[in-house]
Amino acid sequence: MKQIYFLCTGNSCRSQMAEGFAKKLLGDQWRVASAGIEAHGLNPNAVRVMAEKGIDIGKNKSKVIDVDYLNSSDLVVTLCGDARDRCPVTSATVAKQHWPLKDPALAQGTAAEILTVFRQVRDQIELRILDLVKQ
Repeated sequence: MKQIYFLCTGNSCRSQMAEGFAKKLLGDQWRVASAGIEAHGLNPNAVRVMAEKGIDIGKNKSKVIDVDYLNSSDLVVTLCGDARDRCPVTSATVAKQHWPLKDPALAQGTAAEILTVFRQVRDQIELRILDLVKQ
């Protein structure tokens, strides 16, 4: 079974959404996990916008990178420059992709405007996961 790891700074938004989509869309073909350089806790707005897509990530926990899982992964996807730049070195056998996505946790404005940013990032992640499914 192939293994994928989604990484971002705090494992609170982008990587959690990617994990949720991947578990749904990649099915049993992949072992899926996410982590962060640090653990910032699960962002409630990420939970909310994923629920709108019928995916429950509400029981997920924010985790830091597990080096063993990282090095045994077939594909590591970083979702921010911080994770890409600070990710521990992996062997040459681990494929890497970088998806430079806006951090929705930094969105400002009204609650509705912030949710709009979360939805935009969520939808970008969904499209990228769908591309992985096609591969």
